[in-house]
Amino acid sequence: MAEQKLEEIKKIRLEKIKKLIELGINPYPSKPKGSPIDIASARDKFTSEVEVCGRIMSIRNHGNTSFYDLVDETGKIQLWLQKENLKEEFKILDLLDMGDILYAKGVVTKTKAGEISINVSEFQLLAKSIRPLPSAWFGIKDEELRYRQRYLDILLNDDLRDIFRKKSVFWNSIREFMLQKGFLEVETPVLESKAGGADANPFITHHNALDIDLYLRISMGELWQKRLMVAGFNKTFEIGRQFRNEGISREHLQDYTQMEFYWAYANYEDSMQLVEDLYKYAAKKTFGKSKFKINKFELDLSKKWDRIDYAKTINDKIGLDISKSDDDQIREKLNNLKVEFDPKDKGGRLLDHLWKYVRKDIKGPVFLTGHPVAVSPLAKRMEGNRNYVERYQVILAGSEMGNGYSELNDPVDQRERFEQQQKLRDEGDMEAQMLDEDFVTALEYGMPPVTGFGVSERLFSFLANLSIRETVMFPLLRPEIK
Repeated sequence: MAEQKLEEIKKIRLEKIKKLIELGINPYPSKPKGSPIDIASARDKFTSEVEVCGRIMSIRNHGNTSFYDLVDETGKIQLWLQKENLKEEFKILDLLDMGDILYAKGVVTKTKAGEISINVSEFQLLAKSIRPLPSAWFGIKDEELRYRQRYLDILLNDDLRDIFRKKSVFWNSIREFMLQKGFLEVETPVLESKAGGADANPFITHHNALDIDLYLRISMGELWQKRLMVAGFNKTFEIGRQFRNEGISREHLQDYTQMEFYWAYANYEDSMQLVEDLYKYAAKKTFGKSKFKINKFELDLSKKWDRIDYAKTINDKIGLDISKSDDDQIREKLNNLKVEFDPKDKGGRLLDHLWKYVRKDIKGPVFLTGHPVAVSPLAKRMEGNRNYVERYQVILAGSEMGNGYSELNDPVDQRERFEQQQKLRDEGDMEAQMLDEDFVTALEYGMPPVTGFGVSERLFSFLANLSIRETVMFPLLRPEIK
């Protein structure tokens, strides 16, 4: 019945388009008349003549007078359309519907009811809507339909539009902060012959002109930005899209925005202080506050951030000393904790499963330090304890919200670790890193001490206390089956 009704509405509206054309009216002109301003600005110009454009979201007809609610991204204003002002044009109103996009010109005034309105002297249809809009009151309740017709979801949901405005502020505040600190914004390749810089399963594509398979990048140019350190740049950062062929969850997407920076002649201690200042700056700029409720946690970013140790935290939480445990003992503990893992997993992958179980009850904000080498193939070893590395992760509300370290610049050590990762990959671990000979060659020319860090849009979704899919304008969906 609903589909039948839709087809009837579409048929009626298509007939209206024909009538408009017969009257010499183009239902889809290339631009509006005059020089329209946004509706929020128009509302402030009381008693002045204004021109506005927007979508008709409500129609109320009263004989020789009609009232339309016109909406753009800045707000809403009432159009007051009177036959005595519009003369013959008034008849055209019968051919207009909710959802149509309209230009209107007139004086800003108030009706007897006290509503700020435009007393319309002239109007122009800019785009005729053929499909009816869902009710602005009830919106779209089906989640998949909301994501599939996201444009309607955004149109009808002021709060959702505000989220995307905030997200723009979030990334711009990060860019602003990095530029203020003297970092150079760079662009590195999205297509790579070796997918490097992270433990992740890449997407594969084919380059027709070169006839080679390539990978979509899984990091924000980590190995490229380190090459720039070899090239003599001291501070670089990149904000862009990266791609990981992994699962979907409240916290994970396959393509998402990330920022990474690299800083020569500094180590992870310097980086931690910079990151703490960055997060405080971006949170305040974006949300105007430092205190957040995220899931079950209430946390304050403004305080001095504490540090926790990787091995000690695991031991304190689940009673396992990872420095004295082999793979079989870790597997036994994971089974006891009912944590799912691949039986082929070993070494760092098993430790990562263990840590992800432990971190879910850590409120933060804290820096996690003291990572084993096995989970950090690109980080510099600690002086005096070569089984651990100079690495940190930001933990907020039980999840990782950023990852940084003192970068490994010893080409011999880097080759050994790459070879260990490549062996794991050859054995079936598709998230293990690839041996990148070209990057090792770059290190052999000499890379200065460098610290690097990366943070994804997961941080924004957490601060907004929403699933990451809800903070993406157009989440990926399977094609609709008709």
